[in-house]
Parts: sequence; structure tokens; C-alpha cells
Amino acid sequence: MPKLPPTATPLLDTPPQPGPEPIQSDRQNGKTLSGLRRNSGPWLWAAIAAPLLGGALLVVQAWTLGGVIGKVIEGGAAIDGLLPAVIVILCLLLARAALAALGDRAGTAAAESIKLSLRQALFAKLLASSPREAEQAQSGAAASAIIDQVEALDGFFARYLPAMIQATLLPLAFGAFILPLDWLAGLLFLLTAPLIPLFMALVGWGAQAATTRQARALSLLSGRFADRLRGLTTLKLFGQAEAEITGIVAASDELRQRTLRVLRIAFLSSAVLEFFAALGVAGIALYVGLTFIDFLHLRSTPLTLELGLFLLLMAPEVYNPLRLLAAHYHDRASAKAAIGEIEAQLGRLPAEIVSLAPAIPTTTSGALGLRLADLTLRTPDQSRLILERGSLTIAPGEHIAIVGQSGIGKSTLLEAIARLRPHEGNIVLGEQWLGDWPEADLRHRVTMLGQKPRIFAGSMADNIALARPDASPAAIARAAERAQVSIFADALPQGLDTQLGEGGLGLSGGQAQRIALARIYLRNPGLILLDEPTAHLDAQLEQEVLDALLDFARGRTLIVATHSLAVAARMSRAYRLAGETLLATPVPAKSGRSVA
Repeated sequence: MPKLPPTATPLLDTPPQPGPEPIQSDRQNGKTLSGLRRNSGPWLWAAIAAPLLGGALLVVQAWTLGGVIGKVIEGGAAIDGLLPAVIVILCLLLARAALAALGDRAGTAAAESIKLSLRQALFAKLLASSPREAEQAQSGAAASAIIDQVEALDGFFARYLPAMIQATLLPLAFGAFILPLDWLAGLLFLLTAPLIPLFMALVGWGAQAATTRQARALSLLSGRFADRLRGLTTLKLFGQAEAEITGIVAASDELRQRTLRVLRIAFLSSAVLEFFAALGVAGIALYVGLTFIDFLHLRSTPLTLELGLFLLLMAPEVYNPLRLLAAHYHDRASAKAAIGEIEAQLGRLPAEIVSLAPAIPTTTSGALGLRLADLTLRTPDQSRLILERGSLTIAPGEHIAIVGQSGIGKSTLLEAIARLRPHEGNIVLGEQWLGDWPEADLRHRVTMLGQKPRIFAGSMADNIALARPDASPAAIARAAERAQVSIFADALPQGLDTQLGEGGLGLSGGQAQRIALARIYLRNPGLILLDEPTAHLDAQLEQEVLDALLDFARGRTLIVATHSLAVAARMSRAYRLAGETLLATPVPAKSGRSVA
């Protein structure tokens, strides 16, 4: 058996193939993140407002607490007389705790709403594009972008954004409030607070670059891992399984080291902020202490115990929003890197987030007409011409057969109509037959069944319900019966609940084809494209399947690519694809099983 040449382990810095990779600047990624805030609903505003209101209550709490302690120590006031003030302090503590819990809950809800909307938009964008586009991202990289990279936005919206607003407003507000009470303490707060974000930003530049590299490495590793899983059988046959395991281990270790480097920088930025915040608090404590022992005389009036305690209580709180910002500053770098990686793999984000729901209401019915004008098709490698400047008009409700030799291009023609193949010329859906519906919306009512339908691991019912996840069990059973699935499903102990293996393991080709056909019966298509729908069936079962299909296709447009004379004979018109031309041909007689 021939052996594959040893494969070198690609570095995680290697750009992904294929897939667009636009270069996004840090500012562009920041604008993209700001645009996503529109999808948070009222939760983000609640997450921002709650800690700001809590900060206002904090000032009242610190002033009241300082007053109570000052009156007890300096004024000798009785505890009983200060009971209302103590109750106020307890109420303020409970109110601040409730606001903190509300802010956390609102931040989480805002992040979940944004992530859900973004994932829907990205998934809808993938569904709207052809899976055979040259710049289509690798499935592993696309999955990593939609799952892992979108998840990396959670901390930005849930924690960093509210913390940034707090760090911007609260220290300045606290300093402005303290300045008339004690000019030196207020000036110290106002001067030192802005220095901390400055040093943090300097450290953050390195964190951003490291996080961007780590996000790219994660996408590359995900794409490589998915690719190796798909080719696992080939790797084992050629004796390369152990080599690939070694390569995956090495790439995983490199990703681990990159992640640790990112964490090292993140911890460094937090340490820098904690150091300067501790200096600021220590400075206030030193000033208050030296003033009380008459070592400093910088005030025109004596410093009361009440005011001194208030300054000491407020000193850590002035820097606390900045500490919180430092703790979540890494979330900002991660989010920007994630946005850059998402756009590198899947293209620019949509201007507006859209729902996955079809644009056409599910009640819309009626057949879709089809017009092909000067249509030219080539093989994927562009080496052979399949159809040259072909034209065809199919009225709504017509049933058409496309016949021709094997490999002539019948499947390619159907895929081009379904927007799964690049083409030259025009393919017009609907046109005047459905009024003003945009063509992009009409595509939601086009359904296609290829020669090798995809069957996923799960029950038969789950596979049928892929066409309409909200379908009732009764609707699924009716679709299965119409597609002749019940013939073999009823003979099994669990019926439609029988579990299937990935790729249809446990099913014959004809059974898998009928399960895929049942999916069509759950939809409301205006145009049905079928590629050899009865290829694996005997003559009697073929006619039964055709009877149910034509009954369902009444009032719908149907195009069938087939070798079967029996299938072609049941259509209203037939066209032969031959010699790069689409020719009208008489409907064949019902005798015979195949047509060349």
C-alpha cells in the first residue's frame, strides 16, 4: 500500500485556507462592538444604571456611617439616639446589594441577548451563501467563530462595558463631591484616578496583540481538528494516524502556551492598577493620620473625625471602579480579537441582526415559476462546459423531467437553480407570479433533494423534523407515511423513534432517500428540485412514491432529474441535456426502467 509523505505540522500562525481574511483595525473592531449594543434591549442600560445608582447610595452610606461613629466618639452620643441612622445604613447596604445583583443579572441578560442575535445573524449568513463558494470558511473555523469567538464577547458586554462606565464617571463624581469638603483629598483623587487607566492602557496594548494571536490560533486549531476528523479513515489507511496525533498534540501545546502568555499579561495589567490604587489609598490614610496628630497643617479648619472617617471610607471606593475595570480589561481585548477573527472567517458582520425565521410567512402558498436565460454552467474545475447559453421557461405548477446520460450535468443544473453552484446568465424565480416578493425571499420556498441526502445521528423522527423543527409528532408521522418511510419504520420496535447512526448508518440508500423526501412534505415549497428520487427503489415502490409525490406537488412546480422512464413519463414535459444544450424532448412512454 502506498504511503503518504510525512506531513509537517503547520504552525498556528499559518493563515486559514480557504476563507476571507480582511485586516481589521482595533478601531474598526471597537466600532463593531459598539454597534452590537443595539441588540441588548433594555438590559444593558439596566446593567449600567444599577452600579451608578449604587455609587450614589455609597456616598450617603459613607457619610452617614462617618457621622454615627463621629458622634459616638467625639460627641459621646447615646447609641439609642443614633438607631434611626443605623437603620438607614442597613437599608442602604441592602439597597446597594440588590442593585449589584440587578446589575450582574442585567449584564448577563444583555450579553446573552447579543450573543444569540449575533449567532443567528452569522448562521443566517452561512445559510444564505452557497456551500461551494470558493471563499467559504472551513467548517471547523466557522464553527469556532460562531461558538467560541461569539462566546468571547460575553465578558465585554456583561462585565467590561458596565465597569468602563463606572470607572469613567464614579471616580470623578466622588472626587468632585469630596473637593469642597477637603481640597487636598479631592485633588489627590482627581489627579491619581486618571493615571491608573493610562498605565493600564499601556499594558493593554501588549495584551491586545497577544489575544488576537491566541484567537487566530484557536480558529486554526479548530479547523485543523475538524479536517482531520473528516479524513480519519484515510489517515489510518495510509498509516499517518500517529503522525497526525503528534501534530495535534504539538499544536494544542502551542495554543496552551499562547493562552498562558495572554493570562500573564492580563495579570500584569491588574497588578499595575492594584499598585497605583494602593498608593492612592495609602496617601489618603497618611494625610488623614498626619493631620490628626498635627504633623500636617494644610487645612484652614480642623479635620473632624466625621470627615476623616468619611475620607477613609471613600478612598478605596474611589479606586474600586478602576480595580473592577482592570479585572475585566482583558475581556475587552478578547472581544476585539474575537470580532476580528469572526470577520476574518465569515466576512464582515451584517449591518443589522436578522432573525433566522423565513422572510416569507409560512402561510404563503402557490407555485413558483422559473426562467433560465442564457445560462452557462461549467464543472467546478472549469475544465468542461456543461450548458452553454441555455434558456428555459417553466410556468408555475408545471412538472418537468430533466434526462440525459450519467455525468452529463443534470445534478449541476439543479444545484445551480438552487443557488448551490456558480453560473453565468440569469436564473429568475417567481417573477410576475408572486407579485412583489423579493427574489431573496422566494428562495425560502425552494427545496432540493440530492442523490446523497444527509442523515444525522438521531431518531428517524428527528431527521424528518429538520425541515420544520416545530412540527408536531402527528405531522411528522403523516410526512413519513407519505414518503413510504412507515413501511420499514413500523417494522422496527421503536418505529420513528429508532436511532440512526451518523451518515445514515443502518439504512439502505432507498430508505435514506425516503427519509429525506419526508422532510420536503413538512415544508411548503413553491419549487421542488429532485435528483434521482427513486434511484434505489423497485418498480412497485417507485410508483407508490411517485403517486404520493405528484399528489403533494399538485399546485407546485416540480423539476426532476432522472434516468427512469417511469418517472419521466409522469411529468408534463421533459428536456434532455446533451451536447451542452438543453433540448425539449417528447415525454417517454412508461415502459422501461431507464433512459440514456
